[in-house]
Amino acid sequence: MKQMELTTTKRKVKISTGDQMFYLISGLILTAIFLLILYPCIFVVSASFSSGTAVQSGKVILWPVDISFVGYDTVFHNVNIWKGFINSLFYTFAGTIINVTLTMLAAYPLSRKDLVGRDKLMLFFTFTMFFNGGIITNYILVSKLGLIDTRWSMLLPGAMSIYNMIIARTFLQNSIPNELLEAAELDGCTDIQYLFQVVLPLSKAVLAVLVLFYGVAHWNTYFNAMIYLRNRELFPLTLFLKEILISGQIDPSTVSDPELAEKVSQLAGVIKYSLIVVSMVPVMIVYPFVQKYFVKGVTIGAVKG
Repeated sequence: MKQMELTTTKRKVKISTGDQMFYLISGLILTAIFLLILYPCIFVVSASFSSGTAVQSGKVILWPVDISFVGYDTVFHNVNIWKGFINSLFYTFAGTIINVTLTMLAAYPLSRKDLVGRDKLMLFFTFTMFFNGGIITNYILVSKLGLIDTRWSMLLPGAMSIYNMIIARTFLQNSIPNELLEAAELDGCTDIQYLFQVVLPLSKAVLAVLVLFYGVAHWNTYFNAMIYLRNRELFPLTLFLKEILISGQIDPSTVSDPELAEKVSQLAGVIKYSLIVVSMVPVMIVYPFVQKYFVKGVTIGAVKG
């Protein structure tokens, strides 16, 4: 019997010729897409470590040419870059906390089948995904609330994504059994206690997804800052990056090192690429810590809705 079981488990599954061709073509297409996405990233990193002359003359193709760290020295000696970096960290950290809190507070009751008017509430939330007042109406609202040129203008508008709320709601419906709620109620647990002591500890996967989605969105945002902020002390890093990319140069007066200030005009290309790399680093550091929850949270929260 053991020999028969062994031969059965070792039996190979035959793959048809059509399936083999499908896998081959899919692999080639995905590889080509991967290379198209990977090359610009490699080029930006290589250009950031190259000399200004090599970048301007177009010598940088794949690897760094005439390796130099002057671009990073200029970036880290720029006062505006440090202000923007600190502001972006604050907006990302505070905004993500607000976003995740509001999302879970909305997703949990909407995942409960005993909530009166649940379908109507979901219709109301979904309606806002397709219809809104537009940029002018949003600006007037933010202005009337007195949020213009304040940090709150970067945190409160769009404080909750309906798409992310639907993902969280579906996750809670499919992953948290009703028996847990019944057992908690028998033990005298209130809804608030059940949410914080039972639901949230079991929702690490979807919480990681929400943190990643909201965090990356806050870190990369520049449009709200461009509309609502006037004080440069409140600008995020992306707004300074936009200014540098559009103007093609960095203001020498903002560089604290006098020797570097003289070379700034010759290093426009290198500075742009160095700043892009610096702005990418925080997201690249955070992503590995939430990656293991990412696929599970998205797939569970995206089906059976």
